Amino acid sequence: MDRSQKAASVAELNAVFNEVGVVVVTRNLGMSVGQSTALRTKMREAGATYKVAKNSLASLALNDTPYKGLEEYLSGPTGLSWSTDPVAAAKAAVDFAKTNDRIEIVGGSMGGQMLDAEGIKALASMPSLDELRAKLVGLVNAPATKVVQLVNAPASKLARVFGAYAAKDAA
Repeated sequence: MDRSQKAASVAELNAVFNEVGVVVVTRNLGMSVGQSTALRTKMREAGATYKVAKNSLASLALNDTPYKGLEEYLSGPTGLSWSTDPVAAAKAAVDFAKTNDRIEIVGGSMGGQMLDAEGIKALASMPSLDELRAKLVGLVNAPATKVVQLVNAPASKLARVFGAYAAKDAA
């Protein structure tokens, strides 16, 4: 990698770090190509990205971003994952680490708030942005459904009473 490629890589990572909601640092403990591909696929499905970057270049890219303190986690064979959804990258990384002993969660940051491995695991246990939206819509929709049921209940009871009288008169 020549100097211009390094500068382009640092600029690309810096732009990413200025746009995302969470960055998770993982330690690669000898993953095979197939395992690495499976991790990237899982990240992509969750709406996140996983990249192995040279630690020195990643440290340079962290300058002037909310994730400035992540340099302390960048030692050894590390990988970076990120997403705009504050939960997606953490959830995908933790789920993959549960089934694969070749990756270890080291730490991360969410919007400038430094998180250790336990913090990332706690973040992964939270519902995603889409799940929260669905719950909010359900909560907003529930009172309207109850009102419709209450309005319809007396009419249906009245119809059953009239039906019973009609059946009695017919008999």
